[in-house]
Amino acid sequence: MEDQSQGKAEHLLKDIGKKIDELIADLKVAKDQAKIDYADRIEELKRNAETLKGEFKSFKETHKDSWDEAEKSLEKAGQELKNAFEAIFKKTGKKA
Repeated sequence: MEDQSQGKAEHLLKDIGKKIDELIADLKVAKDQAKIDYADRIEELKRNAETLKGEFKSFKETHKDSWDEAEKSLEKAGQELKNAFEAIFKKTGKKA
């Protein structure tokens, strides 16, 4: 009876080993496919970024006067925000 139980255990362990090997093989295929999918998606994002850069440049050129004014306002607002944070941190004794 022990030999039969031992044989079943060995068969079960062999089966488990085979399933693990299959999972590893499946994982490798999935990993390779994921690399391809990510590479394709990255290339698509790069193309979209280039398109947006072109559209942004065109927008800036078309609206140059408005853009220059908006940029100056944003710089001023950013400086005021920085000053406000520095004032808050000075009051609390912490560094900004």
